[in-house]
Amino acid sequence: MAKRIKRVEKGIESLKSEIEAHFSKVGNDILKGNVELGRYHVKEIDKSLLKSLEIKLEILKIKDGSLKTYRDRLDKIKKSLDME
Repeated sequence: MAKRIKRVEKGIESLKSEIEAHFSKVGNDILKGNVELGRYHVKEIDKSLLKSLEIKLEILKIKDGSLKTYRDRLDKIKKSLDME
């Protein structure tokens, strides 16, 4: 069981870094005027990465504010891209 917990903890950190990388890609895409690619990265964050993070946090019963922070950042970007 300890190996599984450690693996899930590593997975959480990996997901957080991947989410941050996608946020930077969205920012770069918006600056370069490539809005469609930016929208793709927003969907990737929303549908895949945040859902995976939510599941892993539930497995370990961790209640940190990272998920809410990421959702708030994503909502601001969605509003700026008129995706809502």
